[in-house]
Amino acid sequence: MRVLGLTGGIGMGKSTMAALLRRAGLRVFDADAEVRALQAPHGRALPAIERLVPGCVRDGVLDRAVLRRAALAEPAIMRGLEGILHPLVRAARTRFLERARRDGCRWVVLDIPLLFETGAERICDRVVVVSAPAAIQRARVLKRGTMMPAQLDAVLARQMADAARRRRADIVIETGLSRHDTLRQVRRLLRAMHAASPAAWAAYRGKPA
Repeated sequence: MRVLGLTGGIGMGKSTMAALLRRAGLRVFDADAEVRALQAPHGRALPAIERLVPGCVRDGVLDRAVLRRAALAEPAIMRGLEGILHPLVRAARTRFLERARRDGCRWVVLDIPLLFETGAERICDRVVVVSAPAAIQRARVLKRGTMMPAQLDAVLARQMADAARRRRADIVIETGLSRHDTLRQVRRLLRAMHAASPAAWAAYRGKPA
C-alpha cells in the first residue's frame, strides 16, 4: 500500500482537493475532521483541554470562544492544545492505515494541514501541496466570514510558509486558476498514481497533461 500526503495552508483549496480524490475512489484520512470529533460534545480530548484551560468546557461542550481567547493571550496554550490533540490524531491515523492495509487498498490519502510540521511526511510515498497566490488565499478565507483579518494573520503566522511547503513537495497542485484547470491537474496526478512507477512520476513533472 502506498500513502499520498496531502497538505496546504488555510484557504489553499485542500478540502476541495481531498473531495476530488475521494470522488476518484481513494480512501482519505481527514486530520481536521478527527480534531473536530475529539473536540465535539463529550469528545475524548475535552477532559484534557479543560485541565489546560479551566472553564472552557461546560456540561461536556467546548466553549471555543473561551479557548480561542486563552490561546491568543498565551501562546503556550496553543502548544499545550497541540500536545493534547496531536497524539490522539496520530493514533487515529495509525488505525486508519491498518484498516486500509487489511482491506487491500492500493493508495490512501493522508489529508493533514500540519503534515510537514508534525513530521508525517516521513510515512508518505509522495506529498502533494495545494497552493494558490497569497491574495487569492486571503480573499477565500475572509469571504467565509468566519475570521477577521487579524485572526487570519495569526493563523498564517503559525503555519509553514507556502514557499517552504512547495519546496518540500513532490507535486504542487495550483488552485488559483479555474476549477477546470484544477481538475486537469488532479487527473494527471491520478494517472501517475495508477502507473506508480518512477517513470510515471518523472512524466508527471515533465510532460503536459
